[in-house]
Amino acid sequence: MSKEINIVDVHHHFIPSFYTEILEKQGIKIVAGAPLPSWAPKRSLDAMDINGIRTAITSISSPGVYFGNRDAAVALARRCNEYAKEIKELYPGRFGSFAILPMPLPKEATQEAIYALDTLKAEGIVLLASTRGKFLGDPDFEELMAELNKRNAVVFVHPDIHPSSETLGLKTPGFILEFLCDTTRAAVNLIYSGTLEKYPRIRWILAHAGGFLPYVAWRVSLGNLLPEISEKTPQGILTYLKRFYFDTALSPSPFAMAALKELVEPDHILFGSDFPFAPEPLLIHQREELSRLKQFSSSTLSGIDRGHALKLFPNLAAKGEISGTAPIFDKVSLRSSIKFQVIKRFVSLASKARNR
Repeated sequence: MSKEINIVDVHHHFIPSFYTEILEKQGIKIVAGAPLPSWAPKRSLDAMDINGIRTAITSISSPGVYFGNRDAAVALARRCNEYAKEIKELYPGRFGSFAILPMPLPKEATQEAIYALDTLKAEGIVLLASTRGKFLGDPDFEELMAELNKRNAVVFVHPDIHPSSETLGLKTPGFILEFLCDTTRAAVNLIYSGTLEKYPRIRWILAHAGGFLPYVAWRVSLGNLLPEISEKTPQGILTYLKRFYFDTALSPSPFAMAALKELVEPDHILFGSDFPFAPEPLLIHQREELSRLKQFSSSTLSGIDRGHALKLFPNLAAKGEISGTAPIFDKVSLRSSIKFQVIKRFVSLASKARNR
């Protein structure tokens, strides 16, 4: 391999033949308006070599593994996760994995997360923003969040098509618009529900540059003025928004990156391809568009390609390579708590004045 092959791709799907067969039995050949692509490890490796990608962290995409049968979902999640470990061992250094869970089954998802992280040594977990209409941040997932928090887990959030999206009557393919809504709603719910405050040690990566989140960040932060929300976000909503990591998959445009650059520190932006749903020509196009961005310096672009990901995944660093470390947050400090009490008092008074 060439020395130029050093990129870490945090948004790279694998679609084992057994998974495709199960989807087809469910009558699923199109996912969010896109045909289900064929896949094999060699296809990924060839695309990775052409585009300078050293390591791809694989994940199962929408629609996940749950199709109404609990036992089948548990078995399929386990089979996918053990297969991901197999290809990691078969091609050392070329693949990592985000383990899929049988969501939205709370107990079963928690058990699989523990197995995947502790036994299979997955790099992290992939969670759909919503599963069967239930968003991340739902109280049902408290046990899962507690286990992920205990392990300082990295969670990659990928969208699904929410049932409400299918009733809109729009002809726009789901991956164009509705996927972005799903991610944005889940991210906001994670904040507003208090999940990010209660489980601060989980590191979250949002797919597709976070959907609409960077653009609407200030508007979302107005939740600080609502007592029922501010009580669950004691450090201020923008604080939590800035903790998210964002990948560049299908989003390496000056429009999206300009908003993202203003919201988060550069090291919270990671390269993602969305391969093979974004096929080889589109992967090449994304790399070209990313290299042309004037929003970022050459050192930042280099970090997006590799260095920023290594802070989250130091195990992917080459021998002798310095990776740095991603911050791990704790719950609100005493100083922040006092500050919050002052803000809460102000919000309460403002709310009373508004309602007179």
